[in-house]
Amino acid sequence: MNDMSNRKAELLSTTVEHIDITKFDARPIVDAMKKMSFTSRDLGRATDIYNQMLADKDCSIFLVIAGSTSAGGCMDLYAELLRNNMIDGVVATGASIVDMDFFEGLGHKHYQALEVPDDDTLRSLLIDRIYDTYIDEEQLQDCDHTILEIANSLEPRPYSSREFIREMGKYLVENGKKENSLVKLAYEHDVPIFCPAFVDSSAGFGLVKHQVDRAKEGKPYMVLDAIADFRELTDIKIKAGVTGLLMIGGGVPKNFIQDTVVCAEILGHDDVQVHKYAVQITVADVRDGACSSSTLQEAASWGKVNTGIEQMVFAEAGSVMPLLASDAYHRGLWKDRVKRRWGASFD
Repeated sequence: MNDMSNRKAELLSTTVEHIDITKFDARPIVDAMKKMSFTSRDLGRATDIYNQMLADKDCSIFLVIAGSTSAGGCMDLYAELLRNNMIDGVVATGASIVDMDFFEGLGHKHYQALEVPDDDTLRSLLIDRIYDTYIDEEQLQDCDHTILEIANSLEPRPYSSREFIREMGKYLVENGKKENSLVKLAYEHDVPIFCPAFVDSSAGFGLVKHQVDRAKEGKPYMVLDAIADFRELTDIKIKAGVTGLLMIGGGVPKNFIQDTVVCAEILGHDDVQVHKYAVQITVADVRDGACSSSTLQEAASWGKVNTGIEQMVFAEAGSVMPLLASDAYHRGLWKDRVKRRWGASFD
């Protein structure tokens, strides 16, 4: 090994270990936090609302993810929610699904930064940084190439992100290196995953190369159909009726799932229900006029959510999601839920 290789190995020596919500019971601490104030009480209310969603026999629950919590240690947490029928659909950023979950599904890892050296040094070593977390760029390029491989194997036609991510799940079933992958489990349990800005991720590089290579060969290529994403998710909303949102971060995924209510109305479904339950965990601020796609109260003015059963939690999600998810897992209300398998409704 030369000095550069030694330095890279040294920096990528401590893997991020994803938290296991089944190994600890957060109910006592969440119950205690309900009797406090500030963010603690907000988290207690949010956990109550998520448990209400699980107890409501008519409620379909959507996990909505933006940000880097998957890379930061919540990846197995999200997979556990899906495995135990605690969510019925996922709307996420492409990075959460591709660069993080699918990436680890291929056998790669995220690493803790034990120090933060100069970012130019990291670039020279082909190490990408997410705050205090590292990714090996060479491994990420393997992820890009695998996306290219999947795209090349498909019939050249339009696909929704849900369809393409299903193919990614199928690939992991056949070739994956990790049991607890959200993408893989979603395929096995017919839980649809939507990434409305899918190309804004590691997948984008592989898909661009797919199109460029095919165009050079004079062959047709596959394309992603973002309108189909919106149509399919709205179709699920219409069929589901009662819905609840568990949102980490905001931005495009949050706005996308909320807009299904408005879209259903435009399609003539005047009886469509606003999202009955909503929880959002975010560190975003309202002072820029957005809070990363509006507060839940504000969203009510657009006819998207119910103002009655909603809770904003202004906290870094990696520090509070383990408590909320462990509490809900150990209360066990998920054990009586019907499996909805919304993904199979498109077959």
